[in-house]
Order: sequence, then structure tokens, then C-alpha cells
Amino acid sequence: MSDFIQFLVAGLALGSIYSLVCLGFVVVYRATGVLNFAQGSLVVLGAFLTHEFAVRQALPFAVAVLLATLLVALVGVALERLIFRPMVGQPTFAMILITLGVVFVLDQISAARWGYDVLLLGDPWGVDTIAVAGASVKVADLWTMGAAGFALLSLFLLFQRSTLGIAMRAGAADPEAALAHGISPQAIHGLSWAIAGAVAALAGVFLSAGPKGVDLSLGLVAFRAFPAMILGGLDSAEGAVAGGLLIGLI
Repeated sequence: MSDFIQFLVAGLALGSIYSLVCLGFVVVYRATGVLNFAQGSLVVLGAFLTHEFAVRQALPFAVAVLLATLLVALVGVALERLIFRPMVGQPTFAMILITLGVVFVLDQISAARWGYDVLLLGDPWGVDTIAVAGASVKVADLWTMGAAGFALLSLFLLFQRSTLGIAMRAGAADPEAALAHGISPQAIHGLSWAIAGAVAALAGVFLSAGPKGVDLSLGLVAFRAFPAMILGGLDSAEGAVAGGLLIGLI
């Protein structure tokens, strides 16, 4: 029974990270119809930037994570405005190929700044464990589930309860009708890429914190999370979370 609880908590923690990555895929797909294969590179960039601020600049870990999240969100906005916005109206396949090109560019920028070796991000949660129903559960897993759950809940409240979230859903469902009501598709697309960048950065932090470290191979997590998005549905945020949790548990 104790082994089951340990695996359950560890699986849910990993699934929470996959859910963040999947949500980044889904947000961009719902707004633009494009599968963003650069999501993994944004995960890597977020982890490297956190290392830059937390280790090299010696900032508090929470501040480093916040700065990295904001910067990667801005990178997402810049990608949408400079690369993808001029491509509006082009075949979807061409847009997907461009996201693959962005992967090479972002990875080379990261390699030029931080190299190819594994860099330790730090271990803000330590290696402490607590007893749960007779099982030894890592505190780091609990923090991961709590922080990822808070991020996911915040995004769901944004999508379902806020005026901005309603505008995003309307723009994704019927761009022409949304435009007639004063909702700018360009603004919705930019916001979608910003959210994708922010959740990618958070996922990168959770994946690389502790003894694992960060290098360019971290971007492969996006491809491990991709089946979870397919399982949950390409345009369903709820399905992305459910798919991510299921893949993590498996």
C-alpha cells in the first residue's frame, strides 16, 4: 500500500507538469489552429533563465522563477508578433513547419548562452519527506502538485470567469463574430502565445529543479506530453489536464 501511495503522488506530480506543457499546446491551437512544436524549446528557455537568475545572479528562487516566467511570456508574444502574425492566412502546414524552425533557433540561442552541459537549477524544496498513510512522500512532489495546481486553477478561472477569458474563447470559436464585437484576433493570438510561454517556463522549472538539472534535452518533454494532449483533445483545456495526469500516472 505504501508503494502505491508513493507512486501515486509521484505520478500526479509528473502529470501536473505534463498538464502545464499540454495546456501551452492547447491554448495556442485553440487560438490559431497551429500545433506549436516550439513549446519544448520554451520549456528549456524558462529553465535556463531560472538558472541564470537563481544561480548566476543569486536572486531568491521565487523571484528568479517569476522573472523567467515573465521573460518567456514576452518571448512568446515576440514570436507571435514578428513571425506568426505576418503568416496569417498561410497554410496551416507552413505555420507548423515554422514552429519547427523556431525550435532550432531558440535551442541554438540557449546553447550559445548556457552551453550543452547539465546545469543545476538548485533544490528549493530539499530532499525532505513526510509520512502519508504509512508511505514516505517527497515534499518536492507535493510542492510540484500544489504550484502546478495553482497555476492550472488560475488559468481556468481566467478562461471561464474573466472578461478576457471569454474574449479568448469567443475569438477561438468564431473569429469573425468576435471581431464584429470589438475583440481583436491579434490581441487574442498574442495573449495565447504569452500564456504558452509562461506555462512552459513553469514546467521547465519543475522538471529541472533538484538533482536533475537542465540542458537542451529537456525540450523532449514536450514530445512526451504530446500524446497526453492528443488523448485529452487538441482544443480542450480540461482534456489537456486530464490527459497529462493520466500519462504521468502511467
